Formats: sequence, structure tokens, C-alpha cells
Amino acid sequence: MGCESNNATPPAPAIAPGAERIDPRAIAESIGAVDPRIPAIVPGFDAPFFQAGLAGYSDAAMRITARRHGCPYSITEALLDRTLLAGGRGFAKADLGEIEDNVPGGADDHPLAGQIMGSEPAEMAAAAIKMVEQGARSAKEYRRLAEQARRHVGTKARSERIEAQSAAHSDSDPSVPSCLRAFVPSGSMPFPRGFAAIDVNLACPVKKIASKSRGGHWLADPDGAIRILEGVREALPADIPVTVKMRRSFDDTPEMVDNFHRLFDAAYDIGCAWVTVHARTVEQKYVGPSRWDLLRDIVRRTPDRVIFGSGDVWGAEDVFRMIGYTGVSAVSVARGCIGNPWIFRQARDLLAGRDPAPPTIDEQRAVLEQHFDLALGVNAGMRDPEAHTGKTMRKFAIRFAAHHPDGDAVRRRFIAVKCLDDWRGVLDDHYIAEPAAVG
Repeated sequence: MGCESNNATPPAPAIAPGAERIDPRAIAESIGAVDPRIPAIVPGFDAPFFQAGLAGYSDAAMRITARRHGCPYSITEALLDRTLLAGGRGFAKADLGEIEDNVPGGADDHPLAGQIMGSEPAEMAAAAIKMVEQGARSAKEYRRLAEQARRHVGTKARSERIEAQSAAHSDSDPSVPSCLRAFVPSGSMPFPRGFAAIDVNLACPVKKIASKSRGGHWLADPDGAIRILEGVREALPADIPVTVKMRRSFDDTPEMVDNFHRLFDAAYDIGCAWVTVHARTVEQKYVGPSRWDLLRDIVRRTPDRVIFGSGDVWGAEDVFRMIGYTGVSAVSVARGCIGNPWIFRQARDLLAGRDPAPPTIDEQRAVLEQHFDLALGVNAGMRDPEAHTGKTMRKFAIRFAAHHPDGDAVRRRFIAVKCLDDWRGVLDDHYIAEPAAVG
């Protein structure tokens, strides 16, 4: 299940009348640093941009490659709550608890947010706990938590029940959320800090499951979405931030725009740290331009809130053009960073007043080698890690090829890659640096 579309619009500018007059360098220099409220919530998040969760892309290899080029914060791809609770491959895909063993440099993959998506408040709450605990309990125990939470999360008597449980279990593990404390075995381990935050996906334009909403479809049902946010926020300890990703509306009808604002306001009232607003509607999916002008209106409506922006950020200058035009506190870089980790280095260059430089052939080769090696580590548990990595890295390589002077030829070579030797063959044939000039 992916959130990307094979029919996505090619890179193009957003709808932002007047944005062409904005000088990204001047905006970067005026910012100087990140909004101090952001690192206060997530230590280490020290720049006004980050890598979005990208279905089928943002595994540990991509995240670490981006971090080595200046990305301060990353998000996993959206994982379904039921897949997480079932203990299936969906949980392994979040690289939980295995990254240090399988990926060299895995300790550098911080701070990291785990993104979840689902249809029921209780299952989302239990899935959030499982992500934060990194699967420390059995799958049966997490399913039991979900079943118990189903009778306690999001009910009218919730406040009274939480208060009673907190009083009755005042000597129990303080890391266990109060709304589930009665159902957690005494002496259970404290929450580890593998994730810096839990991000709730209310943006992905996936299909409904029967009559149940998930992802962006919740924008057509704000009451249900609010119950999910309440469930996740209540289930987690207060020091673990809950954040939200949502589209600017389900569609452009007045009713759906009102639904967005109701849900958006509720997220902050519930205690979510920030909302990332994708400037397309759910109905648009990934087709057509995003609306930075409407994103600007959202920010202007509540200028005191920490709000992040997303949509049509294709280069480092777009990061600061979006900030300057809309007033968002930080920018989510999604498709614009696939095969382009240098976008983060270039954005930091702009912040520091330096001219951002394109990657040299040497730099491109080094990243291609490192990314493949990291991906091999991530795929170490596969039956044939090298063959699997050769296949999955093609989707990255064809995007990396865009930076090469002979991009079309390199792209065709990468499409044919099946193993590490094929990969190295492309590098040896096309990624040989020109000798330095003498004299």
C-alpha cells in the first residue's frame, strides 16, 4: 500500500501569485536559524526543513543518506495500525530495533518520527505505543491493549476514568499512559526513546477500507479524525510529541474547507505539537499544482501556531520561497529529495549565506556507493539481499541520474541493474571524475 501515485504531476511550481518576486537567499538570511519552539519540542531538529515520510522510499538507507547531507529530521513511511498490531512485515519496515544491527551508522538516524495511519482510535493508540516501545511486548499483548482501549479511549466518561485509574495506580510505571495503565502488566519496561515523535497521517489519499476512513479520507469525517488524535495523544506519555500530517481539505467545497479548519484547530487543542499541511486536496492526490496561496491563508489565520508546509518543493530555493510566501515554520521535502540528498546541504548553504553548489561527479558517485551499501544493510534479512537491493535501488538511481551530465544514458543503464556488479559497472563507466586541470 503506497501513498504515491504513478500519475503524479512532474515537478512544477505551486500556485503562489507573487512568489516569483521573493528572494530565497534574502529569506534564508533573515531566518538565520529554526523557530526555537521546534528544537524545544524535538531536540536536534535544528533547521527549518526535513525529509517527509515517502511510501516505498524513506527507509533507513534514504534517511541516513539525507542526514549525512544536512537533513535534521526524518519521518518513516506511513504504517497501518492493524499491520503494526499484527506483528507483520509492516512493523519491520519501520526499521524498529534492527537499524543499529543491520545498517552502519544507524545511530545517526535521529531524531526520527514514526508515522501511523488507521481507521480506529483504539488500534491507533495501541499501534502508537508499540512504535514507541519498538515492539518490546508480544503481538498478543498489543492486540490486548487495543481491545481494552476500545472500551476506554474516546468515550464520554474518559476523563473520569483516567482520573480514577491514575489514582488507583499511582505507584505503577509512570511511563505507561494513564488511559491504558490498568491493562499493562506491573513492572513493564519504560518507554525507550527510539522515536522522537509519533506522526498521525491524515493526508495520504489511499482508498477506504470498506466503509472505514483512513489517511486523507478522515478530512471528510472530522469527528472520527478527532477521536483518533485524542486516542493517540492520550495513549502516549506527555513528553512524546504527537504531530499530524493533513491535506488542506478533502476537496474545495465550502463544507470540506470548514471540516479542515475544525480538525486543524482540534489538533492543537488536543495537544498536538504541530500540523504539516500539504497544499493539495485529498481529491487531487498528486496531480496538479499545490496551493501555496491557500496555505498562506491558513498560517495567517493562526500566526501563533507552529505550522509546517508541504507541496511542490523541488529545490533548496523552494524551501525558503515557501517560508517567505506562506509564513510556515518549516518545510517538508518529499518527492524533491528522492535521488537528491544534496537539497538539504544546499538549504543549509543558503541559511549560512553560502552559494549552494550542485553535486560533483565525485560526490554523486560517493552517495550512490554509500546508499547502496546502506540499503544492503537494511535488506540483510532478505533471502537474497543483493538481488533485492539491486532491484529496489533502481527507483532511486533513475532519480540520481538527473544530476549527471549524460542523464538519459545513465538512467537507461540504471534501469537494467540487477545486482551489485551491475551497479558498480554503471559507476565505473559513468561516474569517473574529470582530471583536475594543471597549471
